[in-house]
Amino acid sequence: MGVKSFYRWLVNKYPKIVVNTVEKTNEQDGTLANPNGLEFDNLYLDMNGIIHPCFQREYEDVLSKHLNTDVLSKHLNTPASYEDVFSNIFEYIDRVMMIVRPRKLLYLAIDGVAPRAKMNQQRTRRFRNSKDHETLRKEEDRLRRQYEIEGRDVLPHQESEMSDSSIITPGTTFMFELSKQLQTYVNLRISKNDAWKHLKVILSDANAPGEGEHKIMSFIRLQRTCPGYNPNTRHVFYGQDTDLIMLALATHEVHFSILRENVFAEYNSRTSRSSVSLPAGKPKSLVKKPHQFVHVWILREYINLDLRTKNVPENFEYDIERLIDDFIFLCFFGGNDFLPPMPTLEILEGAIDLLIHVYKQDQILMNEKQDQIFMAVEKFILAVGAYEDQIFEKRSTIFHKSKLRYMLSEVKDKSRKGEDSLFSVTRSAHNHSEKSTDHDVQMAENTKALKEKLKSYMCEISDNFKNGFLSDMVGIVLVSIPFLGCRLPQLKWIWKIRGKKYVKKYTEGLCWVLLYYFSGAASWTWFYPFHYGPFPSDFKGLSSTKVTFQRGSPLKPFDQLMSVLPPTSAHALPPSYGSLMTTDDSSILDFYPNDFDVDMDGKKFLWQGICKLPFIDEESLLASTKMIEKELTEEEAKRNAENPDKLFLHISENLALRIITSFNNEGSIEQKTGLSFNGDINGFVHPNLEPEYVGDSKGLGNDLDVLCVYYDPPCFSLHIPCVLEGTSIPEPTVSESDIEEGCLCMRAMVTLYEAIDHIHRFKKLK
Repeated sequence: MGVKSFYRWLVNKYPKIVVNTVEKTNEQDGTLANPNGLEFDNLYLDMNGIIHPCFQREYEDVLSKHLNTDVLSKHLNTPASYEDVFSNIFEYIDRVMMIVRPRKLLYLAIDGVAPRAKMNQQRTRRFRNSKDHETLRKEEDRLRRQYEIEGRDVLPHQESEMSDSSIITPGTTFMFELSKQLQTYVNLRISKNDAWKHLKVILSDANAPGEGEHKIMSFIRLQRTCPGYNPNTRHVFYGQDTDLIMLALATHEVHFSILRENVFAEYNSRTSRSSVSLPAGKPKSLVKKPHQFVHVWILREYINLDLRTKNVPENFEYDIERLIDDFIFLCFFGGNDFLPPMPTLEILEGAIDLLIHVYKQDQILMNEKQDQIFMAVEKFILAVGAYEDQIFEKRSTIFHKSKLRYMLSEVKDKSRKGEDSLFSVTRSAHNHSEKSTDHDVQMAENTKALKEKLKSYMCEISDNFKNGFLSDMVGIVLVSIPFLGCRLPQLKWIWKIRGKKYVKKYTEGLCWVLLYYFSGAASWTWFYPFHYGPFPSDFKGLSSTKVTFQRGSPLKPFDQLMSVLPPTSAHALPPSYGSLMTTDDSSILDFYPNDFDVDMDGKKFLWQGICKLPFIDEESLLASTKMIEKELTEEEAKRNAENPDKLFLHISENLALRIITSFNNEGSIEQKTGLSFNGDINGFVHPNLEPEYVGDSKGLGNDLDVLCVYYDPPCFSLHIPCVLEGTSIPEPTVSESDIEEGCLCMRAMVTLYEAIDHIHRFKKLK
């Protein structure tokens, strides 16, 4: 779900779900017992959660030992080449493997082509990054000129092939090379490392359609419907996105954990370095950040207790699986990657607590039958909408208080700066006279200072308080703000008219997201065609909405690149495709503006603004790209193709021998009945006939004692959202007292809303 603030809310409310990891850095491999006290069967890696950090990792460089800093210049902490990033990724996987130590399966999933519903978010993020990068580049040029005048040497600015993170998108040369490097890496680990020798390793690269986490969840859902599946399989999912927690809950697998970096931890990067050895001559090593497990079975306990209410009809029986599904659905309203947020629901303002409060108080969703679920959802959202005036009133109060605090702090800062200016010349001369004899170290210090100024600059220009641009309008209008006066009804009316137009599509979106989390993409082509979400109070009539989806098919990788990249990233595409973004005679040039509006109404920071980008018209796009597809080179055609997943096994494993004997001399399966892999995984295999992997006449891809074959999942079977028979339920660790403690904040928030409502009504009576 990638929703900011959700993870912080979750661990604050349900603290027992989090356990810090224990790492043994003095062991050579992961064959010994897991020091975390649990043995895990399957490890799933959301590879994009590893690739992105390895682009901008913090290093201990050859110069850093002279500096009292963790973050040096871009030249010291940004990889210079593909090879640097690949090395970082392999090092990172090695470390995760040492933490988890899976005994049966490792699944590496890279984001492939996403559904259109996700592409709008990807497009917004990449265009915004491009705009910010250009702003930062201009400021850096200005600072470098200033430093030159002052005689302060800095490291030269160097653009590398890794300067644009947009290349972490299916279809680029980088992703194509990463797939090949990962195959080599897996081969080497299986053939040389005892901890890998007995593993089944599946690689789903960027040429297999679907987001990485959803490819993994589809795999799990299908496996649990197959005969022989062990319901007590212990799963670990590595990734930083918060939607992994929702997806894990949606599987209804009890023995599930999420592994992620501890984003709240203070760590000593001087001593916390990765112990994994790097290639000889490499002067850097990755900063080793602490990790933590999020145990889903404990979260299930919290939800089971927290969403219950004592005021239920007689003979009513709670179903924990239904409560968990309802919790997932509630969290969708707090934000997701596929729909714009509703203007009045912000997690930092207690939105999810409010949703839970309404859910428990009105008991709308939990009491309705399945055939009346649309009516129940409409009643529920309208009940949430009843709090809109209080939410706006609260925002107005907070806004004016924050503005006053900021004005006071500005006065203090100006007086402090006045005092500092008395000594600034003396300090500058003192620093100049004490230049380090080591010119390289001094240059690194200067570059670090320049980068810190750039960071402060970006923070300052992104803060609308500091720039005086912040309005207390939220989503066009803020209710009950006195200075709007007579304009208020008109603005509110305009927004309501627009909001009603959005409700049908937003309702479709809620259904799409729900299906996406529980059974996969209902449609590859559907997307929400507006920049704004409606108010909860707009949803009257939702229950009469008829929702149908056309399945469609995923775009090709180059078409997705055309759908999400800004024109500044045209270099990531073949020239004929890139020219469609930049040349004046392109029929789709309007899709790629060099500048665009950002709606900042009610937003404190620029990154919160709504980018008013034109939506891609798929028909027009495909008409343009189809005409030039025949111009692709052989390698470009491979980058633009769809490929199945690959399964890797050590040749000595019984399963490898079974697979080999299943092929005839022509390299095909005798009977397509599929192979049940010892009850661990099920599916179909067929030979990998790519020339670089062919090792014998049957095309079985043997390399370094490793068998590599294509893998297809078992045939589709309906996912039943329940705990499977035979599942061992862990002993409870959460009590009613834990829930009471966690609910104090929610009760205080709801009390505040109710108090504001009483004041509002009293003013009207007067």
